[in-house]
Amino acid sequence: MSSVTIDKLDKTYSPGKSDSFRAVKGIDLHIKDKEFMVLVGPSGCGKSTTLRMIAGLEEITGGTLKIGDRIVNDVAPKDRGIAMVFQNYALYPHMTVFDNMAFGLKLQKMPREEIKRRVDNAADILGLQTMLDRKPKALSGGQRQRVAVGRAIVRQPEVFLFDEPLSNLDAKMRVQMRTEISKLHARLDATMIYVTHDQVEAMTMGDRICVMKDGNIMQVDGPLNLYNKPQNMFVAGFIGSPPMNFFVGNVSDQAGAKKFTEKPASGTGFEILLDNRLSEAAAKQSGKGVVFGVRPEDIEIVTAADSEAIEAAIDVAEPMGAETFLYLTTAGGHNFIAKVQADHSFSLGEKIFVRFDLARSHLFDTATENVL
Repeated sequence: MSSVTIDKLDKTYSPGKSDSFRAVKGIDLHIKDKEFMVLVGPSGCGKSTTLRMIAGLEEITGGTLKIGDRIVNDVAPKDRGIAMVFQNYALYPHMTVFDNMAFGLKLQKMPREEIKRRVDNAADILGLQTMLDRKPKALSGGQRQRVAVGRAIVRQPEVFLFDEPLSNLDAKMRVQMRTEISKLHARLDATMIYVTHDQVEAMTMGDRICVMKDGNIMQVDGPLNLYNKPQNMFVAGFIGSPPMNFFVGNVSDQAGAKKFTEKPASGTGFEILLDNRLSEAAAKQSGKGVVFGVRPEDIEIVTAADSEAIEAAIDVAEPMGAETFLYLTTAGGHNFIAKVQADHSFSLGEKIFVRFDLARSHLFDTATENVL
């Protein structure tokens, strides 16, 4: 297997014309040998375009792309040592599972014995041994996707590329298939690059995750670091379900510490006395605008007597089984979400008091949106 190095990679459609569009904006990324890297972001962020440039399916406008020690900017896709699994299975309906998996090897005029050995090995890895004589129409969606993965495995590529391979499957099958792909990575010990818009897939599958927005890389890190230490508001809001809550306000001094005051949309904004960590982060922000961020799971219900309590009204309560999502509105008119234990029912319009876990909260600069 091989590493993949992206250096100032750029993609512009219709360069030099008035309707040109820069889809990828000079990004740098190093994917280590045998690493499972996930590219994640909203539609139009440039993740699939980046993957297609690695595959050789999109022409590179600028920068260099290396697979291992070899620059492959002008190398044909078939000679790059990659295998790609697409969103649609792209199986030949008139061929059996065996023939679909063997087709590329036959085009390479590989010996029949070697083809059979590779297909049998891939079928064993993917649990397709009893299906090799079936046609695609006799397979479920998950089984068809496994055949598409098997077709990539038999090529024994340097790098596996996955372009949203699970998006056509139902929710239960997606969970099963992402587990199987993770197991496959561990078994093959291969370099894999996986594109998805689903942050749950990204968090559960990737060794590292590259979060993209508008053709730029916002942060590259391990799943837990992305969740616990986001570098900016976009990553903080994109990673996690439900997303992080943000409150706009300002910081002021109070008794040697810092105090955050919500800027209300209406009514009266709440105040929070920040702990030492957040006070140090906000040391240069006194009198300036900041954004306070807290995840729904870091909000707890407390009694009105609690000095750190914030009053909020329940707009919607969504029971999820072991937990309940509460959609709340502060007295200052800001909406936010709390994820609480489902130990009792809630009434719409009910007033409750909540407390934020300051040890797990964040402050962001309003101008740059970077974490303080």
